[in-house]
Amino acid sequence: MAFAGRWEVESQEGYDEFCKVVGIPADVIEKGRDFKTVTEVTQNGDDFTWTQAYPNIKVTNKFTIGKECDMESVGGKKFKATVNMEGGKMTVSFPNYTQTNEISGGKLIETCKAGSVVMKKVSKKI
Repeated sequence: MAFAGRWEVESQEGYDEFCKVVGIPADVIEKGRDFKTVTEVTQNGDDFTWTQAYPNIKVTNKFTIGKECDMESVGGKKFKATVNMEGGKMTVSFPNYTQTNEISGGKLIETCKAGSVVMKKVSKKI
């Protein structure tokens, strides 16, 4: 249940380069650069609802650890994916990047990798 709660981004690294690599339009990158994204996670055993609110966009994905499900990216792309959990780290492969989520020091750490480009977001519980 460590992921459950509301989280607000307090810092991020590699945002611009990552967004460009995954094809996010320049105007969307600009709007989101300093936005304090809020992530809300509910958990019931292995079942999760993961909602992220961005400028003018709210994305909700529901999934069960280890089972393929329908997901949607921030860019609106729909795809199938399986979210896995190992050693307290949650991983999922999006169409053009992978994301790892973990709780460390009471913070939600989201690490996204597209090839050699990495974006890291650190969120505090609110």
